[in-house]
Amino acid sequence: MLFNSIQYALFLPVIFALNYFSAAVLKKNIVTKIILLAGSLFFYACWKPAYLALILLSIAITYSSGLLMERFPNHKKLVLVFSLISNLGILFVFKYFNFFTATIKWNIKFNVLLPVGISFYTFQALGYTIDIYRRKVRAEHNFCTYALFVTFFPQLVAGPIERTGNLLPQFKTSRTIEPEEIKAGLKLIAWGLFEKIVIADRLAIYVNSVYSQLQPATGCSILLSTILFCFQVLCDFSGYSNIAIGSARILGFKLMRNFKSPFFSKSMSELWTRWHISLSSWFKDYVYIPLGGSRRGIVRHCINLVIVMTLSGLWHGSGWHFVLWGFMHGIILSLEVLFRPIANKIQFIRNHQNDRIIKTARIAITFTIFVLLAISFRAESVPDFLLALKKLMLIPSELSLVLKAAHDYPLYSSLNYLFFLHESFDLTALELSLAFIVVLIAVSLATRKTEGCILIKRFPIPVRWLCYYALIFVLLFYSITEKTQFVYFVF
Repeated sequence: MLFNSIQYALFLPVIFALNYFSAAVLKKNIVTKIILLAGSLFFYACWKPAYLALILLSIAITYSSGLLMERFPNHKKLVLVFSLISNLGILFVFKYFNFFTATIKWNIKFNVLLPVGISFYTFQALGYTIDIYRRKVRAEHNFCTYALFVTFFPQLVAGPIERTGNLLPQFKTSRTIEPEEIKAGLKLIAWGLFEKIVIADRLAIYVNSVYSQLQPATGCSILLSTILFCFQVLCDFSGYSNIAIGSARILGFKLMRNFKSPFFSKSMSELWTRWHISLSSWFKDYVYIPLGGSRRGIVRHCINLVIVMTLSGLWHGSGWHFVLWGFMHGIILSLEVLFRPIANKIQFIRNHQNDRIIKTARIAITFTIFVLLAISFRAESVPDFLLALKKLMLIPSELSLVLKAAHDYPLYSSLNYLFFLHESFDLTALELSLAFIVVLIAVSLATRKTEGCILIKRFPIPVRWLCYYALIFVLLFYSITEKTQFVYFVF
């Protein structure tokens, strides 16, 4: 069941009505939990009912592990190891087995559909057991409460990867659903749908057309499509996160924020505190810090960064191009650590204008690095990644060729050549996509320090409702097209 589908548009109001009745009328928290758990299991079963057994197995293992660690504290390390091996073993079999056997040249293949959201709910469940081991939280004795923590449908299949201390306690207390929270949740859902349907899905048309034909594509088209892909994946996943957070909010729950205007970051290390925050913080707390973090010298610090980012790349997909993407991010973060002391010693002539220029330059450099590394993420393989890099080096010759032939060919022919625009390709769709990116940047600038739901309240009522109607019109207009799944569903 996709967030951008008619099925979800029917499912969410039903769950909301049942949840509101149990919370506000019956005031029975146990009834509310049963309704939400049943709805969450139904939501997940809509993809493949058989995989309910898989997620219930993960829940049973981690739930039992929590109780055993509390009951037998002297053996909690053994229990933790069992939980880690069991859950990561399931993840390995379904997500990485074929990648592993292909790498070592085994003629064995496990032909099974990847369970949707397995990477997300596995990490969330493992975070629970690790937190109990560290005595940050106590084991949950109510199976229904814990099962709901793992399967809560808004964030089940693509996050945010919630922490035990934030989400689990919310299921243990009765709540009052405030009208203001419902309004804020609906606005987040609408904005998330706009990001997904209007921006991400439009950008995907051009990105897919270029990356599906890398051999004949030009360097200029690869560069433009990669830039657009960065905005596509941002809007796709940020859109999902906003719909998830909004859906939870109208039900009376608060999920963590997953994106904070990452493309305004002034360094790659800052970007990873703004992009997919729930995953970045998970790796920081459960992998980076246990490895020693930055406490064991600069060399060990850099090695830890490379290890964590390489694992992050592998988490995103079972392919060497994902591993390479993560490894390169680790190298860049390590270089930032190595050169930070030198950068801190450099003194600039400071005034307000120079500060702004320097910040803008750092944002531009950071975004450029992110775009170049994203080629490996979007490419289907390492050879495709290398081919794309080779094509980028041909951009000067492509521009030179167009300039020499400028008198013989019209402008649109030159643009068609440079940006690999086929006769069947809808150029208007690309132009609209670029316009929507401008809208996205403007909204991101306006909401860097203030939540959008709060900011829009400051508008005059006629302007506010004009924005609402315009958003609804655009959503209805683009909703006619074929529905596409969210990018992160495959991770």
